[in-house]
Amino acid sequence: MSEARPHFLAFPALLVGNAALAFGPWLVRLSDVGPVATGFWRVALAAPMLFAVASISGQAIRRPSRAVIALIVAAAIFYSLDLAAWNAGIRMTKLGNATLFGNSGSFVFAAYALWLARRLPTGSQTAAIALALLGSALLMGSSYTLSPRNFEGDLLALAAGLLYGGYLILIGRCRVTLTPLPLLFLVTCFSVPILLAISLGSDERIWPHNWFPPIIFALSSQLVGQGLLVYSIGTLPPLVVGLALLTQPAISAAVGWIAYKEALTLADVSGAAAIAVALVLVRLPDRTVRTRCEGA
Repeated sequence: MSEARPHFLAFPALLVGNAALAFGPWLVRLSDVGPVATGFWRVALAAPMLFAVASISGQAIRRPSRAVIALIVAAAIFYSLDLAAWNAGIRMTKLGNATLFGNSGSFVFAAYALWLARRLPTGSQTAAIALALLGSALLMGSSYTLSPRNFEGDLLALAAGLLYGGYLILIGRCRVTLTPLPLLFLVTCFSVPILLAISLGSDERIWPHNWFPPIIFALSSQLVGQGLLVYSIGTLPPLVVGLALLTQPAISAAVGWIAYKEALTLADVSGAAAIAVALVLVRLPDRTVRTRCEGA
């Protein structure tokens, strides 16, 4: 439910949420269980936390209508498949690559925003989208040419990104009638059995020896990251949310550089700068796509 005047903290909250999500690939690598099992623990551990926070904050969890439940189940399926593919890809490519391709759905969500508005993008929006595309290409290009063996991991992350785009659109539809925490709690609960089934079917190791990575993963990515993202989807224009997701690859590239000595080149820095400029442009007053997410 996009407001005519979003709260002044909405955009900073979106950026904080993206920063929290950007550390996810590192935590997936640190986990000592299978990649899909890591996703399972992310949602399984976060579910009771989300219930507690929703209760404390006064966002009562009630049973929605059948139509909304169908949307929530569909969102959980997209989200679970996204996590399964993305977590597997993370261990087969660079952190920056995994996060970049994993957030390719941001362009799907941005295109969805323009479709909802039933209009062509303004000049500043066009420039922002072009800069975001350029920045994304720069962030990925140099690392891929140096290491073609990342291709399979990149492909999995790309598939995850497209699934993530579907998840974001469905979340946008649900936010018309549901507040953030109850919605995220329900999607998280429906995702738990799906990810467990995929993990068991993949014959992965399920039970961790080191609980630190999955607990921090649940807190940072699911509770804080997804919590602020779901809030933002119902508060800010979808185009702003979509392009803001591209801050994650820049942060993940920096984490990969610090933690794993993964090359951080001039192209990476230039790509991050282009995305930052795109976020400035898309926030200009004459660019706002003021629309509700209900017309899809």
